[in-house]
Amino acid sequence: MKKKDRHQLLQNLIQDHVIEKQEDFVRILEEKGIEVTQATISRDIKELQLVKVPALSGGYRYSLPPDVQYDTSKKLERLMRDAFVSIDLQDYFLLLHTIPGNAFAMGSLIDLSNFEEIFGTISGDDSVLIICRSAESAKKLKNHFISLI
Repeated sequence: MKKKDRHQLLQNLIQDHVIEKQEDFVRILEEKGIEVTQATISRDIKELQLVKVPALSGGYRYSLPPDVQYDTSKKLERLMRDAFVSIDLQDYFLLLHTIPGNAFAMGSLIDLSNFEEIFGTISGDDSVLIICRSAESAKKLKNHFISLI
């Protein structure tokens, strides 16, 4: 399983289950047929910046950090309408231009959205370079972004 997919699965598990300790992640993933070590889960928790919050039953449980608990697709759609200037396509690269000062937020939201078509992003002050996995993915993603505005 790819790390990106595992991270998405861990985020979903947090919302569907009360996860009190790292071993709970390991056990649930093993029940789903996914082999993972506690050390891997520990690294994932750090990378996802998961936090422990009080549980209703007492004790503590893992949760997403407060700034990740919003719906990224809605925020991305809103930012696209508010800050989008243009988008250009070159092979498997997309260059998305924004109003100055908005590209970093745009790039972060794009990264948090976990588009499978995207290999990575690089953000500046008013532009986001989106590196796609294929030219076809780039065309598909360009059309998706345009549909948001």
